[in-house]
Amino acid sequence: MTGTGQGGVIGAVGVMGVIVVTGLAATVPGCGRAAQPATLSAAPAVMNSDSAPSETPAEEAWIVKRVGGNMDAAVMRVGENYFFGRCAITTPLPEGYPPPTPPGAIELKKYPSVRRAEVSGSVSPDIGMNVGFFPLFNHIKRREIEMTSPVEMDYREASSADEQPGWTMSFLYRTADLGPTGKDGRVEVVDAAPVVVLAMGLQGWYTRQRIEDAARQLREILDADPLWEAAGPVRALYYNGPEKPPADKWAEAQIPVRKRGAAN
Repeated sequence: MTGTGQGGVIGAVGVMGVIVVTGLAATVPGCGRAAQPATLSAAPAVMNSDSAPSETPAEEAWIVKRVGGNMDAAVMRVGENYFFGRCAITTPLPEGYPPPTPPGAIELKKYPSVRRAEVSGSVSPDIGMNVGFFPLFNHIKRREIEMTSPVEMDYREASSADEQPGWTMSFLYRTADLGPTGKDGRVEVVDAAPVVVLAMGLQGWYTRQRIEDAARQLREILDADPLWEAAGPVRALYYNGPEKPPADKWAEAQIPVRKRGAAN
């Protein structure tokens, strides 16, 4: 095991807050420091726009920055699996994806482009997770593609009183060479663009309301931050399937972000 102490561990994935275990056992640090308010530009790990108006190439190289919540929470990684308390992820993430944000922590994260199979709808998002699952599962089964984690849900707000809010559920390809883009019945395979997000780690039942409650806190942080602003609708990352007890399921609420003034 490699370690540096406070602030998490920089492991093989080069990300703060991850303990990489190469043996059979490790001890996860306790939560010794109280949760901190997330002021993105004032957080030690984040560039302050007043003192540094632009980032150098080296400073742009970060993948994950802990900016609030539980600053000491550390995820344990064993091979391709991740653990935090009773939470566990035992299905591989897509290549290049950053580690999961531990419940109670708030992070800025950079995601690479990913090939994903999508199904969209406008029924209740909680029902939509069941509606979308089987077309996506049948798609990867036909193409002999192994399941990855997480399942992503993008939530679209209604743009008018006559429009229903919508959602898109996605299964992620581990690598882009596993199959072509295009339509496959109800499923569409696309290459999602790289994205920077503000993320909050969650533990418990998978419901739209829990994601929205977390997203409300993320919006408040962004509204007060001088450097970053929201750049897209809320999305959720659901890391576990039905085999995990609902109270122990791992998820993230995320809002895409960009530097203020970076809009086209």
